[in-house]
Parts: sequence; C-alpha cells; structure tokens
Amino acid sequence: METIIQNTPVRNEQTDFLPLEGTDHVEFYVGNAKQAAHFYKTAFGFQGLAYAGPETGCKDKASYVVRQNKLTFVFTTPVRSHNPIADHIYKHGDGVKVLALKVDDAKDAWLQTTRRGAKSYLEPVTHKDDAGEVVLSGIHIYGDTVHLFVERKNYKGVFMPGYRKWESVYNPPETGLLYVDHCVGNVGWNQMDPWVMFYQDVMGFRNILSFDDNDISTEYSALMSKVMSNGNGFVKFPINEPAEGKKKSQIEEYLDYYDGEGCQHVALATADIVKTVTELQSRGIEFLKVPTSYYDDLLDRVGHIDEDLEPLKEMGILVDRDEEGYLLQIFTKPVEDRPTLFFEIIQRKGAKSFGKGNFKALFEAIEREQEERGNL
Repeated sequence: METIIQNTPVRNEQTDFLPLEGTDHVEFYVGNAKQAAHFYKTAFGFQGLAYAGPETGCKDKASYVVRQNKLTFVFTTPVRSHNPIADHIYKHGDGVKVLALKVDDAKDAWLQTTRRGAKSYLEPVTHKDDAGEVVLSGIHIYGDTVHLFVERKNYKGVFMPGYRKWESVYNPPETGLLYVDHCVGNVGWNQMDPWVMFYQDVMGFRNILSFDDNDISTEYSALMSKVMSNGNGFVKFPINEPAEGKKKSQIEEYLDYYDGEGCQHVALATADIVKTVTELQSRGIEFLKVPTSYYDDLLDRVGHIDEDLEPLKEMGILVDRDEEGYLLQIFTKPVEDRPTLFFEIIQRKGAKSFGKGNFKALFEAIEREQEERGNL
C-alpha cells in the first residue's frame, strides 16, 4: 500500500498495482448540458473551462466542462435521440455516468483491472491535438456507472483533445469548494459485499470502515455501508445497500427512482464550511435540516471545536469526531426532480471518518423529506 510522507505519496509498486493520483473529473449525463452548466456556475461557483459539441466535430453530443480549484465536472447531453446517452437519461434522469480517475498509465490501469475480472468499458485509446495527448481507458462498475482512467501527463491543453476553451462573460465568484472527498454508490439488496470484493480484488482497494444496520438506522429504516479506499487514500468510495426496516429506506427510494444502482452523492471538500454553506444558501441551494435539539449536547459528544456553535445550528451543519480529529458536514436536498442525486459539503479538521455519530439525525431528516414525497 502507499504511505504518505509530508503529503507526498511514496508507492510500493509490489502491492499497489493500480496507483491513482485522485479524481480527474465527474461526468454527468443530463437532459440539457448548457442549462446544467449554468446552474452549477450560478449555484455552486464553478467556472467555465471547456466545451465539446457539433462545433468541435462531435456530432451526437455536447459537453460543458466546469472547474473550481481541483474539482472538475463535465455535463454531457445528447443532441439527437436514439443514442446511449439519451437512453441513459430516459432511464435514470440526470445523474453521474463517469467517475474518472487520474493515472500515470491508462493502458496499464485497464490491463490490471480487466485481468482481474473487470468488464471493459473503453479499451485504451490515445487522443491527440496540438497541446499533446491524453490516453483514456475504462471499466464498468455498479449499474450503468463507469470508471474512466485518464492519463494526461503529456497534455498541456485546457481539458483534453476534442474540447476547446469555453470563454464566458458570466463567471460568478467561487464558493470555496476544493476537491472530491468521496463518491457514494447505492447498490441493490445483498450487493454491497460483492462490490466490496470487486474494489478489493479488481482495483486493490481496502475496506477502511464498515457500518451495519445497527449503526445506520432509525425507527423506520436502515442501511448498511462499507468504505473502500485506494492505497494512498486519495480515492474513497463508500458503498451502500438497503437493510430491512419497517418502511422504505432512502436507498430503496433511490433505487426505485434512479431505476437501478448508481452514484448517490458526491462529497465536496471545503476549508471553511460556514463560509461555503452561507454562500451556497444565498444562491438557492437547499440543505437538509436537523432538529435544533441535535445541538443541545453537541459539545459534550464531540468535545472542543474551533467553530462558533450558533452558525452551525442556524445552518444545520453536523459535527462528528474520531481518533484523529473532527469533521463538519451538511447534505443538500436532491438537486434533481427525482429524489436521487445530492451533494455533501465536508470540512475535515483531522478526522478521517465519515460522520457515524451523525447518521441517526441525518437519516431522520431524510425520512422527513421522504414522507413529504409520499415515499417512506
């Protein structure tokens, strides 16, 4: 496995056969990429970066790339019917199609994973333009989601070949989002362990945390979750499955409305969650709210924190502590009309965990939203 010395990963190639440099980008298939990009610029503070479409020689789709610090989103829409992107959107609604991982060698990443049983999505292919070359390859994961391996060490262009710089006069200020902290996948009944084994055997990840239905449950519903991490800890994928409960869990609701397995939420890191959430709220982003009683004994539960409690209480920001520090987190309501995709805003103050102490309060808040939709 990889160890980190002064934030510089030192690889042991014998054990880490799939060295990952982090999340390269997240690609969403959406019904209208132009409008989606505008929304994420306006509401989340992304900046326009690149564009590909009919004007650049891509005849069947259009893609808008936006960026904020090390966080890159791609929104892709079909420009004609009767193609796989249109079919994906018809089935799932707007959602995550590609979790792209940055690698030093995309061909080797594809060979290593397919040899270990991964189903190929994209055989290694090299795209070139005047700014250099990008090598891409990919494998299928849960549902219709895929991992793309991106090798861009020999590329100096704006995003990758086939894209042109997207110049826009409309560039709202950023909101302090920094990078992808983790991406959570929802899988079907009894499918969590098979996908845990997939990440272990095929990608060399390890299970760093496990939660069962005793950890993540309310009076009405429950789920189970395991967190998979690559060697250097740069890439983490929690995997959720439903558990038996009196009523329908949030995972079951997702599976029903997404019509299958998929990426439930993307956690976005910030260095100042109060400032970021204040800005996001002012731009119209809606967050789940927990009862104010959650804060009555918060400091008794988590100990000293640097932040003033009152703004956390007003915004509904949750706090949890582990052996290495604490974290602050908050979850948006679904950003689509289908109750599927949402985002987490997270600030880590040393903590490496995922907010186990907040699960009950958070899931009760989700259940209140489910009940309003008539889906509990």
